[in-house]
Amino acid sequence: MALAIVTTRAGLGLEAPEVMVEVHLSNGLPGLTLVGLPETAVRESRERVRSALLNAGFDFPTTRRITVNLAPADLPKEGGRFDLPIALGILVASEQIPLSALEGLECLGELALDGRLRSINGALPVALATRKAGRRLLLPASNANEAALAGDLAVLPADHLGQVVAHLLGHEVITPHRLTLPALPDRPSEDLADVRGQYQARRALEVSAAGGHNLLFAGPPGTGKTMLASRLPGILPPLSHAEALEVAAIRSVCGLGLLERWGERPFRSPHHTASGVALVGGGSKPRPGEISLAHQGVLFLDELPQFDRSVLEVMREPLESGRIHIARASHQRCFPASFQLVAAMNPCPCGHLGDPRQTCVCTQAQIQRYQSRLSGPLLDRIDLQVEVPALPADQLTAPTTGESSAVVRERVLAARQRQQARGALNARLPGRELEAVCALGSDERVWLADVLTRLKLSARAYHRVLRVALTLADLAGESRPTRAHLMEAIGYRQLDRLRGISAASKTQESI
Repeated sequence: MALAIVTTRAGLGLEAPEVMVEVHLSNGLPGLTLVGLPETAVRESRERVRSALLNAGFDFPTTRRITVNLAPADLPKEGGRFDLPIALGILVASEQIPLSALEGLECLGELALDGRLRSINGALPVALATRKAGRRLLLPASNANEAALAGDLAVLPADHLGQVVAHLLGHEVITPHRLTLPALPDRPSEDLADVRGQYQARRALEVSAAGGHNLLFAGPPGTGKTMLASRLPGILPPLSHAEALEVAAIRSVCGLGLLERWGERPFRSPHHTASGVALVGGGSKPRPGEISLAHQGVLFLDELPQFDRSVLEVMREPLESGRIHIARASHQRCFPASFQLVAAMNPCPCGHLGDPRQTCVCTQAQIQRYQSRLSGPLLDRIDLQVEVPALPADQLTAPTTGESSAVVRERVLAARQRQQARGALNARLPGRELEAVCALGSDERVWLADVLTRLKLSARAYHRVLRVALTLADLAGESRPTRAHLMEAIGYRQLDRLRGISAASKTQESI
């Protein structure tokens, strides 16, 4: 009897738990039995491995009984990543490769019928786990760049099963792969200097970037809402190496490219027909959704009221916690989702409520029905609600005079440095620490309480106002917010006023 054990890893969301591939050859009825909770693609590896071994010129023990156990037995196994470990286990158990050749080595990869190695999804989480375990990693050459992002790890890339065996036998040593990361662009492709006018919206964009606040643009069609939103990543600070690895790991699990966007803040813009599962993640085998793909970056929802209300409501918890917990009968996953929500909407179905260029043709009932698609609890979580009005013709034709993204980013970086000294961005600062830092005087508290009463703002909205005011103080280089900062922060909650003008507008039209 012969026994071989090969170390590999499974893929469970952003985790890569260790799996031991145990291969046992014994006398008995010939055949290959695969156990250890394999799904269909794993069970089909029996045929891929047999053909790959034979076509690569190795012996397949057709007269022996082969038992392959994927341990631990209660861990679900998915995909073709176990093909290479199973093939190597058979070669070791049949004494075609010495067992000592696999010491300190982890391997994974899908096999073609001719022995070639095909890429797999989620190579980066595997590489990070292998580095932590202090082992080497052997995987398909097409995954080498992705795995090399893990840093201090010996990544051994191979194109063919024969090349792997030659390396293990010492005939042709595989050189560890090295990766040179691409340089980040000095200037963002979409610069804030391209925006004409809209000074309040530009200011709100800067405040949003400085404090990590959620932002909603409301205004008629064609006023630059989408253009403004696309400029937000360009004024955010660059990702740290740890943050870049988090972003890359999520893209790796989803099978997306890594190097072309390495170090850049994500900008995701799903269509309004997206389902709740597409937005927050899930499925029978939970996978990250758009909010996780926007982790450490921006999630832009254009035409916000056009999204299904139930889809928008599932974002309420992630907006607070920065994570999304997905529970299924046999699976539970937790994905990071610390993103900035930027949304855009028209004030009414036709889009021209309050637009001096065109008359709104919507009825009051249509306007109320349209705006009521956004629930109060969701709007409470959006710190900045800003109107983006139509620009006069002379501003449209005038040359652009606004600041560039590089200039604005310097102020944002300075404000964030003040927040880092406190331990968290203002948007994430705990309530007790927030009130201690703001340290409002008695006159300011009385004034603010009166404003909150008249505007009928909730307790959550009160803390949101304080957070924005603190960010304004950080941008101004002041230690605590003043009444002027509080007034500006309240002025950014314009959606209530936008809703209020609908009734007055329709009343004047009827008169």
